[in-house]
Amino acid sequence: MARGDINRSGEMEVFVRVVEQGGFSAAARQSRMTPSAVSKLIARLEARLGSRLVTRSTRRLELTPEGCAFYERAARILADIEEAERTAGAGERPAGRVKVSTSASYGAHVLAPILPDFLIRHPGVSLDIVETDLVVDLLAERTDVAIRAGPLRTSSLLARKLGDTGKLIVAAPAYLARAGTPHSAADLGAHVRIGSGYARAVEGWPLRENGRDTMLPVSARVQASDGEGIRRLALAGVGLARLAAFTVRADLAAGRLVAVLEALNPGDRESFHAVHPGSGGPLPARVRALIDFLAEHGRVR
Repeated sequence: MARGDINRSGEMEVFVRVVEQGGFSAAARQSRMTPSAVSKLIARLEARLGSRLVTRSTRRLELTPEGCAFYERAARILADIEEAERTAGAGERPAGRVKVSTSASYGAHVLAPILPDFLIRHPGVSLDIVETDLVVDLLAERTDVAIRAGPLRTSSLLARKLGDTGKLIVAAPAYLARAGTPHSAADLGAHVRIGSGYARAVEGWPLRENGRDTMLPVSARVQASDGEGIRRLALAGVGLARLAAFTVRADLAAGRLVAVLEALNPGDRESFHAVHPGSGGPLPARVRALIDFLAEHGRVR
């Protein structure tokens, strides 16, 4: 029999049961085998090892010195296997590192405020957070979870929805005082419109004017590599920006930004998902803990 065809852990388990139950019959009942099958298994194990492990008699079963040594090692190996399965299993207390890819906007406005509570709840979990608005290859980058905005592409990834949010055109009061407040799509031609330096599902600003939907191209005069960078440029008075509502809600309330052209807002919404590779098996407890936490506390609106 080839070495790969031998169920060594299965043999160890039956042998350990024989020793701990004190005989073949009791071990057979626990293993759901016949006593003769257990006896043959032990005989095959002894033949393969080239050592007698047990001394059989009509009254009791005794271990040889080689049997004692093999029993101690086998029991320890089986305990290690059981511990490894508990650690990796779905019901185990979450532990280990989770690599997360997220946009800077979600990271700053949603993830960061809730992280202290997550770390208190799951002291065994560590996080490696990478902020980027680019769509990363989760397998190539060894990423466990990615927070993605917009429609999902067809892929083998599994997703958990984290809500959706509206979009607003905003500007700093200082910019509007300098450049004027736009009231129509035509007015936007005279304004600096901050664009994104990364691929978007929708390239441009959708507007609805006089019952008609239009798509306004965004000028390339000023761009930023992520949504949070665009927000900071808008706060600095660089120009107009179209941003997710959850990222500017506090700025609007504080008067740092002002919403403009709300009468032309088409009401489109951007969905957010936590995605992870679909392996067909249960999620590691550390990954499942984060996704469950985000689904409860990390929703956008």
